[in-house]
Amino acid sequence: MPWLDWQEALTHNTLTLGIMLTVALAAGGLGGVLRLPKVTSYLLVGVLLGWLMSDHIPDDYAERIEPLTKLAIALVLFNLGCQFPMGRARRIMRRAMRLSLGELGATFLLVGLGSLLLGADWEVALLLAALAMATAPATTILVLKEAESEGPVTEYANALVAVNNFASIVAFELLFVAVLFLNGQLDQSPLIQLAHLTIDLAGSALVGILAGLLVSYCYGLVAEERRLVMLIGVVTVALGICLALDMPYLLAFLAMGITVANSSYQTRQIVGELDRLTGLLCVVFFVTHGAELKILELGNVGLVGIGYLVFRIAGKYGGIRLAMRGHHDEPQVQRWMGASLLAQAGAAIALSTIAVQRTAGMEGVLPELCLQIQTIILGTVVVFEIAGPLLIRQAVLRCGEVPLAHAIHHPGISPLEQLRTVTNRVLTAFGFDPWAGRLDTELTVNDIMRKNVGGVSQSATFNEVISRLEHSRDNTLPVVDAAGELVGVLRYREISHALFDRSLGSLVRAADLTTPAGRVLHPGEPLARASAMFAASKDDCIPVIAAEKPHQLLGVVRRRDVFRLLMRDRA
Repeated sequence: MPWLDWQEALTHNTLTLGIMLTVALAAGGLGGVLRLPKVTSYLLVGVLLGWLMSDHIPDDYAERIEPLTKLAIALVLFNLGCQFPMGRARRIMRRAMRLSLGELGATFLLVGLGSLLLGADWEVALLLAALAMATAPATTILVLKEAESEGPVTEYANALVAVNNFASIVAFELLFVAVLFLNGQLDQSPLIQLAHLTIDLAGSALVGILAGLLVSYCYGLVAEERRLVMLIGVVTVALGICLALDMPYLLAFLAMGITVANSSYQTRQIVGELDRLTGLLCVVFFVTHGAELKILELGNVGLVGIGYLVFRIAGKYGGIRLAMRGHHDEPQVQRWMGASLLAQAGAAIALSTIAVQRTAGMEGVLPELCLQIQTIILGTVVVFEIAGPLLIRQAVLRCGEVPLAHAIHHPGISPLEQLRTVTNRVLTAFGFDPWAGRLDTELTVNDIMRKNVGGVSQSATFNEVISRLEHSRDNTLPVVDAAGELVGVLRYREISHALFDRSLGSLVRAADLTTPAGRVLHPGEPLARASAMFAASKDDCIPVIAAEKPHQLLGVVRRRDVFRLLMRDRA
């Protein structure tokens, strides 16, 4: 067989998907170092690949994998719905609805009136105002989920994402019917169109409720190893029904999640079962979505498009502040809530595309106006979709709602150490002992001790401790006094779940976070003693101190160094 032409190979859907996933994996790791949300990393990878491989990616690639991307959004919305059992929903929604009314009202009015003042036709202004209310559900929810944030901004953002998209879809459909009617392009009476919309919304909610009840009932009956198959089966059938009947599937999966949250005692297990698949599908979704973002369209949005950007941002921020005026709300929420609602993509793009499709072939100016709306949406989502995740993460960080583990980048094993591990394992597999000539009984703590490891001063500030964690690959840091004597250890796992708050920087000291070391080693002790200590603890390293007083810190012994030695004879 002749060698495969790489030009032709790159047009193969499977290879295209493989390249996207591989590059996205690397970008996700780089994003962690640069403190970017993974969503942003995946989107930027998609944008870059879409630009570099524009001649090689099949034209219908996005269309072919569309079932996967829609399944990703469906699972994300199902996950969102599962967060709202009735008790919590009642508590949050009373306040969230007030915030939503202020934010949606301000956004609609500012975008609508602003577009008119900038010279847009009234049809364009009305439909843009409806689209401006939508917030990208997948982007917003996944950034909050990745950050594992907890607090009022997170709760309200989750609630308002659902409300915003529902309001935007309904408002757009109603206003689109009005635009068609006033332009004499409506084939049926407005009441019939309204009845169709009501049936679609009710039908979508009904599909979601029935699917949720089916999941709650079957989950406990199906064997554990087949539960994922059952869940995916129900989800894909529900998605297929919505798409076949042209019903809004976003509402269906939100209703499905809420139903499961209120009809099953195993909601956490159900969500956990789907999480790994959701993560993979979302990588596919965002890389593909990034490749579809039309950066050049940003230059075609014109004055009305620039106004849409400015007025939508002002509406989201100003509406929240207006709604909170006169109420004793947290100032951090008032300041940062608007930033968590700026992301925009899927719903706005889909609705603008529907408008173009429905007016295709019509006489008059409507087809041209709908194309103008689509151009503005496709151009501005480039800004909202890339900047949105950054602003969401910044909002929950500034409000102190993110655990330390997600607020900082704490590196694990280095690439060089991993290369050494793999190399040693390969050598051992072929009968070459990298540690030949030394018996385990001859090795001491001093032989494998890492000596160039300084302790954290017990007087170090919280910010200094954070900086040390960000630059250390160890999860256990020795804490020393002014004389260099060991006073205890600081364990990353014990503080990683604490909410990150920069205001603690000058108030909390390392001594406040320190716990007794419990286990220490001396340089002359045998390697077997270190092995026994690691077997009895979860620490990744143990301090080595001088045997005689004062007990100066001499270095640390790392778990991976010990077990790399001890495991060579078992290979």
